[in-house]
Amino acid sequence: MKTYKLSLLALAFMVLFTSCSKDEIETTQEANYSIDLNLAQETNWEIADEILVLINEHRVSVGLSEIKRDQQYASAYAVDHTKYMIEVNEINHDYFNVRSEGLKDRGAVRVGENVANGYTSAEAVVNAWLNSPTHLAIIEGNYTHSGFGIIANDNGTYFFTQLFYSK
Repeated sequence: MKTYKLSLLALAFMVLFTSCSKDEIETTQEANYSIDLNLAQETNWEIADEILVLINEHRVSVGLSEIKRDQQYASAYAVDHTKYMIEVNEINHDYFNVRSEGLKDRGAVRVGENVANGYTSAEAVVNAWLNSPTHLAIIEGNYTHSGFGIIANDNGTYFFTQLFYSK
């Protein structure tokens, strides 16, 4: 949970200010959503690239534009979340608002996320997502970029986080 220290501070800050006053909203928007960009290098880029090809093939087949790979912020946030899921040994969307706000702080206007674990190939995880209405809605959403957090735990089981965003 080392990499979540700043994220947890940002989340705690946001929880303290849950009412809808203008000053509090401005204060929340000034929060620091920094992330170590070196985290992006920890993803399995071979699988990530295969996932991106499969997702783009699907998007084109339904008349949507391809999405581009983000090897910086979106992937750093995705790796950070994947490490967290490995630590708690479950897939989840915990702290999605921190990842979303971090990307919005850098120009994103909408953010989506798909997670998974236990799949052994890009094709298997993408097929599972395509056969799930909620995951399919993200894949077919109005997004332009995607970041990846694909890491195997100590037992060799892969955990996946794919963040989607548009600018």
